[in-house]
Amino acid sequence: MNRTLVDGEMLLTDARLSSPPADALVKYHDIPGLKREARQMREFNQVDLAHTVMLAEQGILTRKVAKAILEALVELGRRDPDSFQIDPSRGSFLLQVEAHLFSRLGEDIGGQMHTGRSRIDQGTTVRRLYERNRTLDVLDRLNQFRRVLIAKAALHSRAIMPGYTHMQHAQPWVFGHYLLSIDTRLAEDSERLTQAYARVNLNPLGAVGLSGTSWPLDRSRTTELLGFAAVLENSKLGREAFYAADAIASLSFIMASLNDLSTDLHLWSSVEFGFVESSDAYCGTSSIFPQKKNPAGLETVKKAAGASVTWLATALATFRAEGTGDQAMRDLPLLDEAMDTTEGMLDLLTGIVSTLIVHEKRMRKGLEGSWCAASNLADVMVRQTGLSFRQVHHVVARLVRICIAENIAPTAVTRELLDRAAEETIAKSIAIDDATIRNALDPEVFVRTRVTVGSVSPAEVDRMLEVAGDRLADSDGWLAAERVRLAGAAAKLDGAVDAIISA
Repeated sequence: MNRTLVDGEMLLTDARLSSPPADALVKYHDIPGLKREARQMREFNQVDLAHTVMLAEQGILTRKVAKAILEALVELGRRDPDSFQIDPSRGSFLLQVEAHLFSRLGEDIGGQMHTGRSRIDQGTTVRRLYERNRTLDVLDRLNQFRRVLIAKAALHSRAIMPGYTHMQHAQPWVFGHYLLSIDTRLAEDSERLTQAYARVNLNPLGAVGLSGTSWPLDRSRTTELLGFAAVLENSKLGREAFYAADAIASLSFIMASLNDLSTDLHLWSSVEFGFVESSDAYCGTSSIFPQKKNPAGLETVKKAAGASVTWLATALATFRAEGTGDQAMRDLPLLDEAMDTTEGMLDLLTGIVSTLIVHEKRMRKGLEGSWCAASNLADVMVRQTGLSFRQVHHVVARLVRICIAENIAPTAVTRELLDRAAEETIAKSIAIDDATIRNALDPEVFVRTRVTVGSVSPAEVDRMLEVAGDRLADSDGWLAAERVRLAGAAAKLDGAVDAIISA
């Protein structure tokens, strides 16, 4: 037997199904979906307004009917989303809105809004709008973080420190140069997310369930009113969500960059390094060790980044059954969580980096007794002796071995020690004086004498700071222009709605 609501409204499922949904289905399918869709109420309203305007302009709905529907939708759009009553027994959010319209206008009027569309193309249009807006929010937050990162790099553009490979001293480095390397990665991450945005920002409305419709819909008009860049043409693709995998992969890249920065800062804040220190505001303490100041903020970012490694794999696994027509496989709630996580960790790390305490003296002290400029000595020897780099590599490597064994610092190396190393390896002496040797092993000299593009030399660091600033300004400009464009589309939608209501 069909069941009806108290007010006489028939549920969508009643006409086809002979029993109400099981409690477990409502609990695990309907309610989680409704909670997610409730967050997208603004976007639902925009899609309903644009679709109704288009139906009226195409003569599919009478102006009288369209006016009644639009007035109800405008009133609904002004309400606090938390005040909108949801009844899980009605089904998806589309049906919640329809029930609201039916209560005000009757099903004979309110039911006409759904002409020429299905829940499939309506739902994916809402999701694309919502995810488009959230993507812009993440990009905004990313730029805020990059701005702080570049400022910190400029502040420490001359902070010399040890550079590492295999966790061993490799060459002298500059902290500002390191931070700029992270910004470069984030700029590339931003490009990926912007490219994903372009694939999100396509209009599936009008694709209907699978094969299009006999109604003369103007898909270009809804594209214009909703601010999409173009129509998503193939009607089958209107129901698919592979763009979500693209977007979530871009977010994973951002989280990977944040993880690497947080891992380095975490390591360098240890007692053994002492190069950096998180502000007290981003730290915790121990319940038993009174001396401890734990970098809890950095650990939070690293923990969140761990889960992000699986985001893309989860998305592709979710879409694995798309070919069977499984509608549930074309939605990716994880994308919303990934957006929230990425934006949140960018916000947290912005605070951490902006207040980061950098111990430049400790960084320089870490270079005392370091052999990290040994490659520079090898280069000097090649230029002055005509020997091959491989030959002088043997000599310098033996020199380091001798000096470590005999506890001789780089500042105390003599020509005699170098000749000894040369005799033991290439069976000849090296005619280089003490001052040249010690100058070649000086980390400060090393940094000043780098000449290649992208190196740690002061001039190159300054140039890269300028490039980073210009790159960020370009991204800021694109974001501002896109928000202006979307605001223009929203104004067009408001104007089109007003034109019908006030006619």
